[in-house]
Amino acid sequence: MPKPRPRPAIRRRWLGWLLPLALAGLAGLALYAVHLDRVIREKFEGQRWALPARVFARPLELYAGVPLDPPRVVEALDRLGYQRGEPTGVGSYAVRGNRLLVYTRGFQFWDGPEPPRKVEIRFDGRQIAGLYGDEGELPLLRLEPEFIGGFYPASNEDRLLVRLPEVPPVLVQALLTLEDRDFYRHRGVSARAIGRALWADVRAGAVVQGGSTLTQQLVKNYFLTADRTVWRKLTEAIMAVLLETHYSKDDILESYLNEVFLGQVGGRGVHGVAQGAMLYFGRPLGELDTGQLALLAGMVQAPSYYDPRRHPERATARRNLALRLLGEQGQLTPEQVAAEQAKPLRVVKRSSLTMARYPAFLDLVRRQLQRDYPEQVLRNEGLRIFATMDPAVQVAAEAAVTEQGGALAKQRKLPDLQMAAVAADIATGEVLALVGDRDPRFDGYNRALDAQRQIGSLAKPAVYLTALAQPERFNLATRLDDRRMSVRLPSGQSWQPRNSGDDYAGDVSLLRGLAESRNSATVALGLQVGVPSVLKTLRALGVTRDLPEVPAVLLGAVELTPFEVTRIYLTLAAGGFRLHLRGIHAVTDKDGKPLASYPMSVEQKLDPAAVFLVNTALQEVARNGTARALGRVLPGLNVAGKTGTTNDSRDSWFAGFTGNTVAAVWVGLDDNGETGLYGASGAMRIWTDLIGRLPAVPLTLAEPPGIRWVQAPDGPWLPAAQCPGGFGMPVLDGGAPPGAAPCDGAAISPPQDKDDDSWRWLRKLF
Repeated sequence: MPKPRPRPAIRRRWLGWLLPLALAGLAGLALYAVHLDRVIREKFEGQRWALPARVFARPLELYAGVPLDPPRVVEALDRLGYQRGEPTGVGSYAVRGNRLLVYTRGFQFWDGPEPPRKVEIRFDGRQIAGLYGDEGELPLLRLEPEFIGGFYPASNEDRLLVRLPEVPPVLVQALLTLEDRDFYRHRGVSARAIGRALWADVRAGAVVQGGSTLTQQLVKNYFLTADRTVWRKLTEAIMAVLLETHYSKDDILESYLNEVFLGQVGGRGVHGVAQGAMLYFGRPLGELDTGQLALLAGMVQAPSYYDPRRHPERATARRNLALRLLGEQGQLTPEQVAAEQAKPLRVVKRSSLTMARYPAFLDLVRRQLQRDYPEQVLRNEGLRIFATMDPAVQVAAEAAVTEQGGALAKQRKLPDLQMAAVAADIATGEVLALVGDRDPRFDGYNRALDAQRQIGSLAKPAVYLTALAQPERFNLATRLDDRRMSVRLPSGQSWQPRNSGDDYAGDVSLLRGLAESRNSATVALGLQVGVPSVLKTLRALGVTRDLPEVPAVLLGAVELTPFEVTRIYLTLAAGGFRLHLRGIHAVTDKDGKPLASYPMSVEQKLDPAAVFLVNTALQEVARNGTARALGRVLPGLNVAGKTGTTNDSRDSWFAGFTGNTVAAVWVGLDDNGETGLYGASGAMRIWTDLIGRLPAVPLTLAEPPGIRWVQAPDGPWLPAAQCPGGFGMPVLDGGAPPGAAPCDGAAISPPQDKDDDSWRWLRKLF
């Protein structure tokens, strides 16, 4: 029996419900589209990405006379990713005996652009003889600075923006061929692309093309999540159409090239083709050849799957597919396709974008920047920070710490032995290198900046400087009492400083007291000048911490960091002029507009003549004193420095300087345990290794006004070409010892003995 047909009234009732529902749905979809349209315009027209601050090292400056030989310049070029061969394009060089032919990249510095240029660098032994370009001899050439790290946004994304005209056309063609051939014809969504992708995948037996347009992919990456739901796909399609309505194809393509995900460095995502080029090839995007660009385009579909380091076979096949498709489209000739497919991948083993490449130095930069910029700006505004780090000095410091530090740890059977090192430029106060851990890549506790340890004998130059600033009372020949002593403290207790090994000389010159680091002689001198006066000298040298006014300060019962110690010895090396230790040279915005500069700051804090006498004594430390091994290991450098050892050998220190570099090294245990290392047997080994790796300038102390050279009857004798026999002693005007003969034949004013209360108190005490 046939079923009865629905009555017309029932059909009309359903239609009556469906029509309003459909209209309501369309209205809701329209409102949703209006909402999505507002989201797109607000985000796409504003700051599209949170850009990390990028930190660059000190650029290598080349000019006639600079002490650099070909291997050191080649080493710098290799670090920058220059290719060795015929220099036919930017970023390449060739070695021709004592000449280097370099095609530089050029760079936008804080003070203007350095254009790319072909340069011939000529050498004369271990220095540059001249620079020659197309326009003739060049007075100066700056290579682009090495990228050393960055401060990344909360999303932990790393990208380097690139404009569409800067992208090689081959990369654009390969990307469109693989991902969206109809990009310039569709309106955001392409049914033809979906069908063609399905057919290509069936023919290849694998996924070789994607169905989504580039616009859809950009919408998904930029606005949406990766959820595979119908609603998300519908939203993606609507937003893709809206995006195409408001913006040009070139704007969308440029955004895609800067947004696309291309890999991972630790926990940091690398986005954009420009940063992808640095990640895999260690070179700027514009320097990649056709095969490398094809690989980069091919990886867009699945960066992890086609990772050329982990899956070279897959990456090669994907690159070759991209090259073949370019050939089929007429973008490449068959010969070009065959030649590029035959090449290896040429991926760098280690990316220049590695995590925590120079963590300790970046920590210094961050701390100094935080005085001027909030954290949000550092992580999102794309600042370009030009740091003072010299890559060659940093590499030398790291090698010295790891090699010598590892040997010391093995020798002493102390696996937890730690160390820190700081090096700075004497002329500018710029920090050249900073290492905060035995493992220079450790991104954690930064001992160079945070380890406050007693400095021991490193404080002694302040005692002697305080005395030598009073020439009417003290000179390098002044006799000091180097015997066992007992000092009564205000608390009623007695303090009994001891010499190392209980070795007492009885009576020593002031010069010998410092050179041999004699504790008793130093305390005797410090009590004569007064502890408050020594504290004042320490503050003038650069100590900013509150210091206890106790006699133990004379022997270094002061807790400072290696960075602070470097500041003290920088003031000595600069002849009493205090320079601000800085890790930043300048800051610009993402477009290169200068925002801030950190100029050299100099203040005269101490008498240069008195500092000259102390530095002369510090040279004697390295010739005949506690650091006399330096004269054998670093002959001809005439270094000045001071060893430091604290009670029970808990801390080993060495701080010193050559003609151009000052450095401080600390060695010890984090738990303050005994190491058995003295300053000379521990930290000095690392310091010597560091300086020995650099083109150091010999130290020639510049004599300030007020210095005279004499020959004292009983010495001490120091090398002095201006004195008979080649030996003499520097003194301040009015500060020559009795019986001294002037080297220049001029009359000598006898010193005036000011028998003040502190000296009478000391004699009464003993």
